Amino acid sequence: LLFLNQLQKDLEEVKELLAKATRKRVRDVLLAEKHKLEMEIKNQPPPKPKDVTEEEKSSLGGYTVKINNYGWDQSDKFVKIYISLNGVQKLPAENVQVNFTERSFDLLVKNLNGKNYTMTFNNLLKPISVEGSSRKIKTDTVLVMCKKKREEKWDCLTQVEKESKEKEKAAYDTADPSEGLMNILKKMYAEGDDEMKRTINKAWVESREKQYKGDIPMDI
Repeated sequence: LLFLNQLQKDLEEVKELLAKATRKRVRDVLLAEKHKLEMEIKNQPPPKPKDVTEEEKSSLGGYTVKINNYGWDQSDKFVKIYISLNGVQKLPAENVQVNFTERSFDLLVKNLNGKNYTMTFNNLLKPISVEGSSRKIKTDTVLVMCKKKREEKWDCLTQVEKESKEKEKAAYDTADPSEGLMNILKKMYAEGDDEMKRTINKAWVESREKQYKGDIPMDI
């Protein structure tokens, strides 16, 4: 590219000299030089497209990872969501963006180790103040600060979580206490590890054996 610029400058100077030249011999030499320069410029390879930096590649392409893990806490005035992202403090501040509405927020972290990260919370349990909400970048963590419109305790983050908890509670609060206990055991079994499953199975078998022995008449 530098060489091409030099050739173009040379050609411009030759044209200027031609405009001033009056002697035929001088004009012939300049015309020959002009033709030579024009051919050289024409035969120059086209400039290579600008190499796209890794950062540009990431912001344009790269792939996006959905964040599912987070922790949360609250004070009288704020609900605080903690999102762990290694090295996030090294990014330019503009790469960490949070958009708030009265009942939602979405987070976008651009070009962190060649990836983009997103997290969306819809249907927050209670309304928040868009103007009072913000985000803070800490070591390996993004802290999203949702300003509560009313200073009251939140039992959970979203309306969906609240409805899910209410359904679970309704399943356990039955008229028959043994049915409620059975629902709890089923949930523990479904969500438990192998050790938990073995423990519940053993308790179930022993319970059935005791029932069976109790049903057998003593004189048999």
